[in-house]
Amino acid sequence: MVEPIQRFLQQLPKRHQLIIISVSILMLVLLVWPSEKASASRDMAAYEPLEPGVRYDLELYLGESSSFSDDGEELTWIEYEVRSGDSMARIFQRVGFSARQLHDLTQAPDANVLRRIHPGDTLRFARDEDNNLIALHYRLNDTETLIIERDDEGRYISDREEKVIDTRLEFAHAEIRNNFWNAGVSAGLTQGLIMSLAELFGWDIDFALDIRAGDQFSVLYERNYIDGQFVGFGRIVAAEFYNQGERFTAVRHEDGRYYTEAGRSLRQTFLRAPVAFNRVSSEFNPRRMHPVTGRVAPHRGIDYAAPVGTPVMASGDGRVVRSAYNNLNGHYIFIQHGERYMTKYLHLHRRSVQQGERVRQGQVIGQVGATGRVTGPHLHYEFLVDGVHRNPRTVELPKAEPLPEAQMAVFKKIAEEKLAMIEGRKRFFLAMNGE
Repeated sequence: MVEPIQRFLQQLPKRHQLIIISVSILMLVLLVWPSEKASASRDMAAYEPLEPGVRYDLELYLGESSSFSDDGEELTWIEYEVRSGDSMARIFQRVGFSARQLHDLTQAPDANVLRRIHPGDTLRFARDEDNNLIALHYRLNDTETLIIERDDEGRYISDREEKVIDTRLEFAHAEIRNNFWNAGVSAGLTQGLIMSLAELFGWDIDFALDIRAGDQFSVLYERNYIDGQFVGFGRIVAAEFYNQGERFTAVRHEDGRYYTEAGRSLRQTFLRAPVAFNRVSSEFNPRRMHPVTGRVAPHRGIDYAAPVGTPVMASGDGRVVRSAYNNLNGHYIFIQHGERYMTKYLHLHRRSVQQGERVRQGQVIGQVGATGRVTGPHLHYEFLVDGVHRNPRTVELPKAEPLPEAQMAVFKKIAEEKLAMIEGRKRFFLAMNGE
């Protein structure tokens, strides 16, 4: 086979023979020369292959970049993500700085904040060509960054850089079909906003008992942005609630507190309900048939059916006059509020306050239980005025104090503006939804 090829080549002109020989040599070189892919494959063979589902440690820092200082000196930036078990000493060692450099840095004002670093935090270091630590940036939260820099004399100074929060107002409206919680979710409210709305009107509305299908609410609340990126929800600015045909309003004043449109504080002497809104199993009824004895016995309170362990709150500020146990009431607590008012909490699973202790409104005093003479877990709640049982639902409670007259003009202007925004956006919402 080789000899015929040789005879064929000898018959060709000299120039053609040279061309064929050159092309053959070039093809041979390309065949034996190692490609980049082959080289990479040999390099990767030295490493252990990654197994699915196995956690592997990544690089110590996320990357490096270059920039120039104010005096034109080139700086190298290192970005490091704090890992579990890290300390500043360990981090400095990993990124190539000395213990002396760490000591000098910690002499800067506000540097003690670095003792509270957490896994997941990010530190950014700037160093020059001589490996001098020029700056450290530590992001404290979405809006604030600690900056420690080296001055011309080699000392470190610190400052905090704050980003401006852009607050935008968002609107939500819903009509309650089955329960308040689902209506809030369908309106796009978060769990926190739903609970905040219930807390705002919790002095006037018992959300466990008074809510009806057809009730409506409208809310104006804050959404916060930094550099155009959403960073979280703020507070409720204003709200309106229609409950059984009665209108309630809440407007946040410059002092951060909430008032009705007339300037009366929403925070009243008593909450309407001592538990978060849950199903109510039994209402106030002076002729109720007792479920255990079968006899007609007055039911001088309201039963709130809830799982064992549900927190029970003091409905007002006062002093615990009884915290004990008996076979009828189970674990129970009586609270005296001034001279005229007393509240009672029966059948508790656990008591968190002792006799003689002072409590504040909204403080958790115990947990819902099924102790004493009961058929199931619930809180029995009673409200007494001058020693006489009153229906907690309908008893007229002391009115909250209004704003001082000197602040009323400013507040009413704020209230008028915010409630007008709610009305305008509600009309637009209803028109868009064909309601």
